[in-house]
Parts: sequence; C-alpha cells; structure tokens
Amino acid sequence: MKKLLLYLETSVWNFYFADDAPEKQAVTFEFFNQIKRDRYRIFVSEIVFREIDKADDEKKSLLLNLIAEYNPEKLEITEEALTLAEEYIREGILPAKSVDDSIHASIATVYGLDALISWNLKHLANLSRMRKINGVNLKNGYSNKLDLVTPMEVCNEI
Repeated sequence: MKKLLLYLETSVWNFYFADDAPEKQAVTFEFFNQIKRDRYRIFVSEIVFREIDKADDEKKSLLLNLIAEYNPEKLEITEEALTLAEEYIREGILPAKSVDDSIHASIATVYGLDALISWNLKHLANLSRMRKINGVNLKNGYSNKLDLVTPMEVCNEI
C-alpha cells in the first residue's frame, strides 16, 4: 500500500510541545508515533524553518531537534509555488497577511502531495478553505485533490 505523502506545516511541530492544549498534544503524539512506524512520508519547506526562527531560543531548539529526529524531506519553494500562493491571496481564499500559509498550501499542491497537515483551523485545516484552494488548483491544472486536515483526521484513517 502506498504511503500517504504529507506536508507538515509549522503548527503540527508546535503542538508536540503544547502543554496548554493537552488533547491536541495527545493527538499530535499519536500522529508522530505513526510516523515513527513508517506509515507516511513527511515533508516540510523553508517556510517551516522561517516560522520556527521567530520563536524564542528554547522553543526554537526544541522544534529543530524534533524536526531533526523525524527527518522530513525538504521541498524547495519554486516560482511555480509562489505564483500559485499569490493566486490564493488574489482570489481572497487567504488574507494577504497569511502569505506563509498560502505558500504551505501551494508547495503541497505543486509537489502533488496527498495532504497538508495543520492545526491552523482558521486558515488551512477547514473544509471551506480546502474547497476553495482545490478550486484554484483545478483551474491552474492541478488535478490532484489536496486534503487540508488535522493530525486527528489522519490518525483516524488507520
């Protein structure tokens, strides 16, 4: 059986350490346990590292060590992905201040991944945004449907 190809945006890594959100943290732990059992191929991009770089030194160290432990494949931010991200914003799917979220989605699309995994329910992991993003993707020739879901939805598929 083909492994799911999953792009993990920054919030997924953050919730591994979210003591203030124990339910999401527990789901995140289970999700990472499934990664350890080699159920998925995971990916990140430079945007994840840029966002982590904004954290305080202690948090940054924790996050970078976690990423190093799981060793996701790093995807390049291409001109194609940047153009698609701009279209999400131009179409009003994501606000202009959410450029990074837009790029996360466009990278996952351009590389043909199965899903973008996020705890960002406002801008990414929700049905309305997923439909709108997939509409723009289809209009631009990307026929592979991109799921925008939380770690909980992936864990529940098993």
